[in-house]
Amino acid sequence: MNKDAIIKLVNEQMWPKTDADVPSFKAGDTITVSYKIVEGNKERVQSFRGVVIQIKGSGKTKMFTIRKISNGVGVERIFPLYSPHIDKIEVNKIGVVRRARIYYLRDLTGKKARIKEKRMTRTEKK
Repeated sequence: MNKDAIIKLVNEQMWPKTDADVPSFKAGDTITVSYKIVEGNKERVQSFRGVVIQIKGSGKTKMFTIRKISNGVGVERIFPLYSPHIDKIEVNKIGVVRRARIYYLRDLTGKKARIKEKRMTRTEKK
């Protein structure tokens, strides 16, 4: 067995998720991530809904950062895209932004922090 075959085998064992399991989204989109949390011998699913402010990395090590405002405080959380703890990812809104990393959202509050939503036509909805 050559080195590439061994690396491929290990990657398949560590990351059982494939690209088909993960929806496509980009910076500016509002998504909900359902994340499994293990506390002792109990397991529960917690959802985190916010705006994607960046996607970084490539391949199986790709990560994305989500930002939301909770009780007037900005909260950001970084998720590995292919984490086995992520139960599901739902895309709620498709945003229109001109940047790949929208860090300027951190300085904005209130109505200024809103992102325009992409309008869907009838042919795109199918």
